[in-house]
Amino acid sequence: MVIIELLKALLYGIIEGITEWLPISSTGHLIILQELIPFSFSDNAEFMAEFWAMFEVVIQLGAVFAVVLLFWNKLWPFGRKKSTDEKKQTWQLWLRVVVGCIPAGFIGVVVDKLIEKATGKDINGWLDNATVVAAALIVYGIAFIVIERFNRNRKYKVTSVHDISYATAFEIGCFQALAFVPGTSRSGSTILGSMLIGISRPAAAEFTFFLAIPIMGGASLLKVMDFIVYLSESSVIVPSVAWITLAVGCLVSFLVSIASIRFLMNFVKKHSFSAFGWYRIALGLLVLVWFLVR
Repeated sequence: MVIIELLKALLYGIIEGITEWLPISSTGHLIILQELIPFSFSDNAEFMAEFWAMFEVVIQLGAVFAVVLLFWNKLWPFGRKKSTDEKKQTWQLWLRVVVGCIPAGFIGVVVDKLIEKATGKDINGWLDNATVVAAALIVYGIAFIVIERFNRNRKYKVTSVHDISYATAFEIGCFQALAFVPGTSRSGSTILGSMLIGISRPAAAEFTFFLAIPIMGGASLLKVMDFIVYLSESSVIVPSVAWITLAVGCLVSFLVSIASIRFLMNFVKKHSFSAFGWYRIALGLLVLVWFLVR
């Protein structure tokens, strides 16, 4: 049984590592996968629901560490080989990232808690279902195709993350906030929005990676705190296999994310995102059919 659960965690980690950075919705894929092959190491349904709510967010930490590793030189402001101007440029980049995280941070910390207090369910509780995921996959898939055709042969105003202004960073952050709808794709909505306001694909993808660090790190911290509160109030004893599956999922997500990020950065230099749009439409239709006829 333990081996089966670890294999599930391995699969979740692979899917997270691939879909977190490609604009095809990691949350959407994980929700679908959880419907098909959920964890089953406990008979306590409430505990499993709480564990999954934490797992599907915390597993993203592996993907975040991949970004930190791959872009360490660009993100670390204290590098010995960096000049004073380069260090200043790095700090300015971090400030733009912070500004870009304000919209999603406000929704995740304030709006989400207000909705939960008023209705008894947070945003995920209301939107985490196959119908919403399928609709978001299809709608954004169409948007990718339309926007790519609109932007064909377009000359972008911004081609480097260092040229993104604070106002533009906030605009990009507003697009990122749309990803609270599962199936949307945080990277997808951010990249789409960036392209609409004149940022090149490589710069949009790179800035999207950097925005993920505080957003996904903060979201993971909040979910862990919620899980700890649940454990303290319910006195449930967490089986060791639960922590092992979480560790496996994060590790695999980290390793696969390294390959995914490298692939995407090379891909965007030569190709459009139309292929991802068609994939999203096909997957969305498949999800609708599957959950309607099952």
